[in-house]
Amino acid sequence: MSTKIYLGNLSFSTTEETLSSLFDSFGGTESVSIVKDKVTGASKGFGFAELPEGAQTEKAIAALNGKEVDGRKIRVNLAMDKKENQSK
Repeated sequence: MSTKIYLGNLSFSTTEETLSSLFDSFGGTESVSIVKDKVTGASKGFGFAELPEGAQTEKAIAALNGKEVDGRKIRVNLAMDKKENQSK
């Protein structure tokens, strides 16, 4: 079972490879994806990472939340399920 992490306030120049490398010292990632506009293909400034079971998820969130990446302080926290988010 993996843990899904929300990554926000990303620079439009940030790549999935850059984000993946941030998690290397915390057990790595299963996947990283940046959400992109369907028409232009440009980054929407947020994305998600899936960390494998056993990864140091809490330490990664604490260490990376507010870290400057490509000139912007990124937001890192646990992702909420769509169903969970819609009921609030």
